[in-house]
Amino acid sequence: MTGNIYGYIRVSTKEQNTDRQLDALLRYGIKKKHMFIDKQSGKDFARPQYRRLLKNFQTGDCLVITSLDRLGRNYLEIQEEWRLLTKIMGIDIVVMDMPLLNTRQAQNTLLGKFLSDMVLQLLSYVAENERHNIRRRQAEGIASAKARGVQFGRKVKPLPANFHQILQLWRQGKITAKVAAEKMHVSISWLYRKYHALYME
Repeated sequence: MTGNIYGYIRVSTKEQNTDRQLDALLRYGIKKKHMFIDKQSGKDFARPQYRRLLKNFQTGDCLVITSLDRLGRNYLEIQEEWRLLTKIMGIDIVVMDMPLLNTRQAQNTLLGKFLSDMVLQLLSYVAENERHNIRRRQAEGIASAKARGVQFGRKVKPLPANFHQILQLWRQGKITAKVAAEKMHVSISWLYRKYHALYME
């Protein structure tokens, strides 16, 4: 049985207009009562309307967004959220400007799901590779500044005692990023930063 279809809209600031996304989702056939709008950065998923949307979801429902960056900006977190929605909660996702990212159209075929996941992985790789290049350029700039005697930052906070043990469980897909962060008593953004620093450089 087909579930409800929900639309999610996000812009980064309160001043930005949501009309373009709203019109596109209305044309798709989504009812206004099933629209959720956040005017907030996409750096993580701690957004009030998105959290409300998650509570509305039931297995078989579908989430429609106009583009992947409306879901978020951190592609490692997007991958985790994609896995949570599609694999654990049984929610389909439709990304309107990228037909291959459409688990609903795949109609649960193995090939369709595989292609959708593969495209998401590819996009994530490209995004993270660009992030790596940005970090490399920043590191080169910092090294150059330090060579000139410029002082930076605060003391580095030590890793939690259970960091590597919990991180391994998360990387194996046995727990979510949220659970991992809670067990370490740190924020999700801190967890991702440390993961990138240790494993993505």
